[in-house]
Amino acid sequence: MDAIDFPADLVQTQAAWNATYQALAAPRPRDTTALRRRLLLLSVRLWWHPYWETVPSVPAARSELRHLARAHGAVRAA
Repeated sequence: MDAIDFPADLVQTQAAWNATYQALAAPRPRDTTALRRRLLLLSVRLWWHPYWETVPSVPAARSELRHLARAHGAVRAA
């Protein structure tokens, strides 16, 4: 599966989910309630994105999206 198959907003949402999850997993995070609410909102956006209706293998595509977003995050951090 190619990275270009994913809409930009879906990749950005997954990257935001990853960043929020990392912030929540950090030692002594600030404002955990806001982070949890954001994580829930992003989870809903990811789960119900219209793109998933066009993919033959949704589990594989979700896995690829997570991998792609992590790779994008690593590139930005470097």
